[in-house]
Amino acid sequence: MLNKPIIRFLIFLIANLLALYIGVFLMNDGPRTDWYVSLEKAPWTPPNWMFGAAWTTIMILFSGYMTKLSFQHNFLNKKLTLLYAVQWILNVGWNFVFFNQRETVLGLVVISILLLLIIYFTFNFKNELKRYSLLILPYFLWMIIATSLNTYIVLNN
Repeated sequence: MLNKPIIRFLIFLIANLLALYIGVFLMNDGPRTDWYVSLEKAPWTPPNWMFGAAWTTIMILFSGYMTKLSFQHNFLNKKLTLLYAVQWILNVGWNFVFFNQRETVLGLVVISILLLLIIYFTFNFKNELKRYSLLILPYFLWMIIATSLNTYIVLNN
């Protein structure tokens, strides 16, 4: 049953959407708090509605990316499972660290590690995934933007 692409895709999709849900829960109204609203934010900060739309799209595409990657390797390959789990934890954890705990510097550390991990995913597997590597490109680009936004907040607040 796990050899069907749709089943693997749904497993990754559920896991990725669960990460988004838990992340939002752990934010504790973060983007709407007086603390966040009063921060000096980068001029290129997207409107709030764009974050949900971007992350939903990114996680759908990343589910396709991970599905294809899981067929190139054993589904429960230790290295891929570890990389995916660390990505998942960092993605969820950033919301808690940055918004809930208001630790912008630690948030920058977390998001920078996540960016490095997405860079690794993007470039390490591009030759074997070929055109399917495009599925991770929005995640890669968004992480560059998100890291720059976090950096701006650290440097200007």
